Amino acid sequence: MKITDIIPVNCVYSNFKANNKRQLLQELAQKSSEITGVNERIIFDALLERENLGTTGFGGGTALPHARLKDLDKIYGFFVKLNTPISYEAIDNKAVDIVFMLLSPDSSGADHLTALAQISRLLKDENICEKLRNSSNNEEIYALLNN
Repeated sequence: MKITDIIPVNCVYSNFKANNKRQLLQELAQKSSEITGVNERIIFDALLERENLGTTGFGGGTALPHARLKDLDKIYGFFVKLNTPISYEAIDNKAVDIVFMLLSPDSSGADHLTALAQISRLLKDENICEKLRNSSNNEEIYALLNN
């Protein structure tokens, strides 16, 4: 599975605005609802439920919010580069400006974990994150994610 198998170019947002973690998750729920057809509130509640288990901000200015939903037919990825870093309660207490959200079907066990692992490796690569931060548009980010 490649990252671009789960994230089409229309799910990349290079100029995203959010003032805090909750607003970010609400905006992501709204955007992903349009793409997936799943109710925005269901997505938002699932993301909050996962965050309540422990932060998905894993350091270096990156976060990987994720949820499994019964109403999905496949795995969906969404990439966000925030205009201004926000407090995210990350494990290193650094503000977050790169977010990759993953939504998976309830039944996607191994595929969900594989996708999380791939995205995690990508976001832990400081060189790639720097290139993503310096990217100016969605297509440029998508090309970086594709490599």
